[in-house]
Amino acid sequence: MTGISPNQEQETLIEHIDGIYLVDAGAGTGKTFTITHRYANILEKPDIEPEDILLATFTRNAAAEMADRIARQSPYDPVQLQDAPISTFHGYCYQLLRRYGHEIPAEIGIDDQIPQSLELIEDGIREGELFNTFITRFEDRHPEYEHLFAALNDPSSLRSLIAELAAKGVIPERDGWYRDTGTPLFGDREAFMDLFERENRPNEGANGPTQSDARSSVSGWDATEYVPDAPTADEVVGYPQLHTEPVEQAFDEDREDLLAFVHDVYFEYLEYALARNYLTQGLMLAMAFVMLCEDAAVREQVRHQYVMVDEFQDTNELQFKLTLLLAGENNICVVGDWKQSIYGFQYTTVENIQNFEERISRYKAELNRDETRVKYAVDEIETIPLKKNYRSTESILSLATETLTTPATNGESLDAEEIENEITPLEATSRVDNSHIQAVTHEDELELLLDRIQHVVGNEDYSVEVRDEPASTAEMSVEEQAAAERERLGAPSYSDIAVFTRTRSFARDLLEKATEYGIPIAYEGGVELFDTDQAKLLLAWLRICESNDQRGWATVLEETGCTLSYAREILEAEQYPDAMVTFRDSLRECETIGGFVRMVFDEYGYDGAYANGLLGELTSMHETTLATRSEAIIYIEEHLEAGSTVEIDSSPGEDSVTLQTIHSAKGLEYPIVFCANVNRRAFPHYGRPSSGTIQYREPIGLRQRSVYSEASGRPYVHSHWPYDLLTGCQPSEYDEERRLFYVAVTRAKRHLFLTAGDSPSPFFTELPLEPIEPEPSVDIETEYREDEVPFSITPPERTKPRRMSVHDIMDDSVYDEVTEGRGTEFGDELHEFAEEYARGNDPSPSDDDQEHVVTLLDTLDGTFNPEVTAILPLDLDPQVTLVGIIDLLVIAPDRIQIIDYKTDLTRHAEAEYRKQLSVYYHIAAEQYPDCTISTSIFYTAENECVEVSPLTLEELREITMPVVGENSHPEKI
Repeated sequence: MTGISPNQEQETLIEHIDGIYLVDAGAGTGKTFTITHRYANILEKPDIEPEDILLATFTRNAAAEMADRIARQSPYDPVQLQDAPISTFHGYCYQLLRRYGHEIPAEIGIDDQIPQSLELIEDGIREGELFNTFITRFEDRHPEYEHLFAALNDPSSLRSLIAELAAKGVIPERDGWYRDTGTPLFGDREAFMDLFERENRPNEGANGPTQSDARSSVSGWDATEYVPDAPTADEVVGYPQLHTEPVEQAFDEDREDLLAFVHDVYFEYLEYALARNYLTQGLMLAMAFVMLCEDAAVREQVRHQYVMVDEFQDTNELQFKLTLLLAGENNICVVGDWKQSIYGFQYTTVENIQNFEERISRYKAELNRDETRVKYAVDEIETIPLKKNYRSTESILSLATETLTTPATNGESLDAEEIENEITPLEATSRVDNSHIQAVTHEDELELLLDRIQHVVGNEDYSVEVRDEPASTAEMSVEEQAAAERERLGAPSYSDIAVFTRTRSFARDLLEKATEYGIPIAYEGGVELFDTDQAKLLLAWLRICESNDQRGWATVLEETGCTLSYAREILEAEQYPDAMVTFRDSLRECETIGGFVRMVFDEYGYDGAYANGLLGELTSMHETTLATRSEAIIYIEEHLEAGSTVEIDSSPGEDSVTLQTIHSAKGLEYPIVFCANVNRRAFPHYGRPSSGTIQYREPIGLRQRSVYSEASGRPYVHSHWPYDLLTGCQPSEYDEERRLFYVAVTRAKRHLFLTAGDSPSPFFTELPLEPIEPEPSVDIETEYREDEVPFSITPPERTKPRRMSVHDIMDDSVYDEVTEGRGTEFGDELHEFAEEYARGNDPSPSDDDQEHVVTLLDTLDGTFNPEVTAILPLDLDPQVTLVGIIDLLVIAPDRIQIIDYKTDLTRHAEAEYRKQLSVYYHIAAEQYPDCTISTSIFYTAENECVEVSPLTLEELREITMPVVGENSHPEKI
């Protein structure tokens, strides 16, 4: 932040300390500066000590930074502030519970105590193990819930459900729900019916009313998927809208068993955890809430004269109520920005800040229902907007506003005017707007990114601050301030650049590609370390040494470049190369896991951040005992399955590009930002339906996605029609993805790049930017030598295998005389919609072709696997592997269906499509030898599914052989 004096809005907040304040702190407006100055100002009041002020933050690091800044602005030093309540909600309530909460479990009917030694479990892996033990015992003790367990695809998902309910303040007691907190589980019928009425209104077309959005979502209703008494399509789907009666019936379904089941699992898990002297973060906050509600003496003792909450947009409902209980007076200040609420997956509630006035009144009334717990008035609230942005140029702030009204899908409609009315415009304080804002795309996005990074570094056109800021510009004219700012600008270095991605996997790929070229990039944040090549190779050798596991041998053979067919021969004969056998025997002699890891990584030349991180993780598995190979295998497998992340140090030096996920970049700033991988299915992230069979969703409450029934004459788990109908009537929500986009853009101070591959998403295409397509040319900056492969297996008389797309064997000339077509963008949209619908995300069709896809999918029986990567090795010279993507694989007990969507208006290319489907057929035939396999083309324009007969393998070889010479990009398999 420029200068040392607060601006007018900041001064207002710093000086006005009594009363309730809602602070709209936009990106880069000096929020931390203002909060810490306000805290220091409160300390100047007579008789006010640090313990009289509660400052709740979102992270421990933020709390530490706040305390450090306050120490610099007040008479108190860091040691004196060490015990001040400057903390996260979790850390603060944990201490309260250990000190005062010993008898609190009795308030909800649990005959146990909370000891001083209570352990707070924050490791998801460990808690998962504890919960799995619990749920197994629970199932054994409760045969009355056998039918519900039969419908659960993953009982461990109930752990996430409990965490979500705790965040909402839903708390069980032995004989019901504490203080009626279970009410939301029943749903809000009135709110849902209002929503349904809006979604079910017919849309207006050129020739009159067209089908409603709700009807579009469930137009392919197929009663055969459900229990026998489910309503038929005619009973559900009218025109141009749905019938209301089955929707009301779905909402009013009998859920008594379901509610009792969730209550008992939740309560008994809380009982189980307390008996073992631990709580999770969510359960701990729930128990702290009970304590503050029930124990008036404790409540009065721990209350604070002033309460400030930072990042209020990232609080949950329970934390809002805790804020009211911990405030002794109405001196409450909440600071945040709804546009930066990006942690919904952690059950945060953006409505806390968006609807602050309504919620504070409602929560006070709830807390005071049976006795007065909140004594102060909450009806006078002053809103203070912080408008001056000290980070970005006007150009970047303008584009950031555009991101909040950018549709996430081609069919999504937004009320841009309504959204814009909620936005507090930010004013850039920068006097020099030299911003370059570019949207760049190329099919090889990794190469593109590295090319653009090299283009920027040292380039005066992308000048950034490189010299220290003068002490003050307050006495300068606007022209003088601009001139002084220009004096501080110069060509950027690597350390001025940050690359943000939506997913960790793309970040990992970029880091590996940068290493090849010697471009210094440092990844900051959690890495899915156990999903790296290094971890998989290590796991393979552990398995080999432990049990001669063929999965391990397959992995290490693949690492050498061995073809699939030749590897299969080796595995079947169990005649492994001598060098590998010798290495296996030497590994088995290692006495420690650390020694084992070092031998593997030394042999393969792995010495980077991932290798070091894995070594550290595995050698610290047990603090007092030596881990065995089998324990290391289990450890890696569990973390791989859980998608665990590990903080690693991958910095190649001080002058390096920073690489982060967008979530981890919140609160930071960089002169130049690349927002990467802005591609379909990547950003915005359309997500996947929760794995949980039992889900809580507003406003429909607690629901089941599937049910066990024997009504059809045999035991079967059916999709649950009330859930499908109710969720189908609700609109898709992408607001959090837009807010994430806003966060990424507002990290940039001077220059911004959006990059995409060959399938840019609407976040790329719908912004007012003209995309450019440079041809990347990346220079090697340091001498790079590819790691030598320690073991070499060369199949007799075979050359290096070649990897080709299935499209390479198709003759494109069939399209030459086609005069009518709808383009690749139309096809991409159709495939994107089809995948989303197959995954159960209930998108709304936007055209007839998408309607036809819905109709088709709703008639198919089996498990849907969309977008399946297919790999077929062909025994040629040289070895060839054909690779493609199966649009939809439908798996039933005795039948496999392969379906490929085509948006062609004619069938001119059917002979070529037959080649593509033949590849998929032979892969499926090997994977499912006992099933009948069909291959079909679904012509979406005609709404017709045409079955095609596959070519033989020999015919595929004959077609592929002439093409091999044209393929100049051999790849290691």
